[in-house]
Amino acid sequence: MARFVVVVDTQWDFMAEQGALSVAGAAALVAPMQAWLAALKPGETAGVLFTFDTHFVETYPTSPEAKMFPIHCVKGTQGWRNMLDVALIEPAIPAWRIEKGVFDMWAEPALAIEGAREAGQPSILRDEFFAGLTAKGVSEVTVIGVAADYCVRWAVEGLIARGFAVTIPRDLTRGIERQIDRVAAEDFAGQRLDISGR
Repeated sequence: MARFVVVVDTQWDFMAEQGALSVAGAAALVAPMQAWLAALKPGETAGVLFTFDTHFVETYPTSPEAKMFPIHCVKGTQGWRNMLDVALIEPAIPAWRIEKGVFDMWAEPALAIEGAREAGQPSILRDEFFAGLTAKGVSEVTVIGVAADYCVRWAVEGLIARGFAVTIPRDLTRGIERQIDRVAAEDFAGQRLDISGR
């Protein structure tokens, strides 16, 4: 059965060394991540979802993240831009995107998932989208991206809670304070999370 792929917050502000909230070592992941995505095969991949951390200058000061981090990923700026090119993914593999305003992609109600390649494609509510994957028999999700101990960690928790088995290639993620092996051991011991080589 085909797996689904979630690519978490591979945005300039996190991935570039000059980014507003640069994750140490993330810049070196851009090329390997892009190569990994380009190598995905349609028969083995149910689709790819890119998450976008999305903030606004007007509302960021009152957000929970403002207590921990400087402003970052302001929509429409260079810092918000995805550093991975969806055009390099095999066109037969569906590609999607979702914008979120907090660490946890599952926390905000009624977020919509939309097509990542063409504007104007119909969107679908996040929970309906993932329920649809389950209904199609998709049970495995691979997660890559940053940061391992923040947005990746929350993405994984929500996927496991929805019945998916999750794999994370350790070479395709970086954490801020904890790397993925430690996150797995401390937060997901005994759960359906596998840390692989690549």
